[in-house]
Amino acid sequence: MEVGLNHYLILAAAIFLVGLVGFVTRRNTIIMFMCVELMLSATNLVFAAFARDLGNEDGHVFVLMNFAVAAAEVAIGLAILVQIYRLRRTVDADQLTTLME
Repeated sequence: MEVGLNHYLILAAAIFLVGLVGFVTRRNTIIMFMCVELMLSATNLVFAAFARDLGNEDGHVFVLMNFAVAAAEVAIGLAILVQIYRLRRTVDADQLTTLME
C-alpha cells in the first residue's frame, strides 16, 4: 500500500482538529500554546505533502518559514507567560482578563 496525498491530508486534518479542540476547551494558557503548535505542525504537514506531491520545492520554503514563526511564538509567548505567572500566580485564561493590575 502506497501512502498518498490523501493520507497526509487526513492526518493533518486530524492533528489540526485535536489542536483546535484543545485550544477551545482548555483554559490553561500553556496547554493552549501547545495546541497552537499542533495546529502549526498540521499546516507544515500539508505544505510538505503538497510540495512532495506536486514536485515543487516552494512548500518546503513555507515549512521553514512556519518553523520560524512557531519558534518566535513559543519564545515570546512563554516569556510573557512567565512574567504573568510571577505577577498573578496563575496561568488560567479565565482569570487573566487584564494585562495590568
